[in-house]
Amino acid sequence: MSSARSADPANPAGAINALVFDAYGTLFNVHSVVARCDELFPGKGQALSALWRSRQLEYSWLRSLMGRYVNFDQVTADALKYACDALQLSCSEAQRVALAQGYRTLQPFDDARDALSALAAMSSAPRLAILSNGAPDMLNALVAHNRMERAIPDVMSVDSVGVFKPDPRVYQLAVDRLKLPAAQIGFVSSNGWDAAGARAFGFKVLWINRGGAPVEELGVRPDRELKSLRELPGLLAGM
Repeated sequence: MSSARSADPANPAGAINALVFDAYGTLFNVHSVVARCDELFPGKGQALSALWRSRQLEYSWLRSLMGRYVNFDQVTADALKYACDALQLSCSEAQRVALAQGYRTLQPFDDARDALSALAAMSSAPRLAILSNGAPDMLNALVAHNRMERAIPDVMSVDSVGVFKPDPRVYQLAVDRLKLPAAQIGFVSSNGWDAAGARAFGFKVLWINRGGAPVEELGVRPDRELKSLRELPGLLAGM
């Protein structure tokens, strides 16, 4: 597979012709499952959601390093079981399945809806896509639940390459699908590690730093740091 990381000679400035969004934590709030967790385990929802998410990410990285890929649905289920066991929460298989289903109905961040509406109204809006660790059925259900099919027609999953972010093969999916060089693709993520992986690959990275976190010390820096997705349309209009 050839890489298209170099700038297009016909477009030396590398204008952003497509925006590729991370899904979990960027467009969709992974902690919107807290309420469902609290229903089952009063007062434990926040802790369960936090541990579940951290272990979910860790398992994706570990499985990539181990060469033992399973789809994100399974990773999510495994991480939830670990989190329940670690917090000593008695959770039946049926309850775990019900909780895991919450990842198919996550709520979008308010700034995500606002940004997508503003981008759709632009006269020369870039092509929009999602590139996510999520399994295809998880992502399709999530996009459909939030009625975003028209706003973001391209949904790409790591499932097609059998490895998780930040492996470069994942970012290459966007280059191949969109048929654009990496320098013309703006990658949008709120996850610092994902932003670093995308920048190392060669994307123009727009890091959504909602929490004011420091930049990850991984030898690369995002091209732009934004506090909210609402800043995206204005930024693109000025480029």
